[in-house]
Amino acid sequence: METIIVIAVIAVLVVWVIGIYNGLVKLRNHVKNAWAQIDVQLKRRHDLIPNLVETVKGYASHEKNTLQGVIEARSKAVAAPDVAQQVQAEGELSAALGRLMVVVEQYPDLKANQNFLSLQEELTSTENRIGFSRQNYNDNVMRFNTRIQSFPSNVVANSFGFHEEPFFEVKDEAARQAPEVKF
Repeated sequence: METIIVIAVIAVLVVWVIGIYNGLVKLRNHVKNAWAQIDVQLKRRHDLIPNLVETVKGYASHEKNTLQGVIEARSKAVAAPDVAQQVQAEGELSAALGRLMVVVEQYPDLKANQNFLSLQEELTSTENRIGFSRQNYNDNVMRFNTRIQSFPSNVVANSFGFHEEPFFEVKDEAARQAPEVKF
């Protein structure tokens, strides 16, 4: 009789651990999926930038430092190997785009250029999508991190190597300012 009770308790514990483990895997996969959605939008943003720079270059060729800054920031963002470095690089890219848009304000012909207007609309749309994707990612990270920090799931999380995921936060105050793309 005691053996049956011990086996039943062990079985309940095993089922309990499996349930927590599977829940953590599910939450981790939600975080990965949310990051993949951000990554899709960032790729779209990165693809738009060379066209934007080329269009501006035709009108503002003497603004080489600003244009070079955007190109360098884009390259750094594309090459970022992990989420933390990607977040930092994207903040720098947003700041560089903001400086570019300030330069654009000085060129009325450029602001009226149909190609530029189309690129500007695409960039605005993409920035909105990035914002929504970033919010979704951070919501999923919050749920996952809360779960792996809470007892008793933290015991299972630590045993199986689950680690907190970073939030997509903009640390640089200058980068917190969204690029103004009003024309």
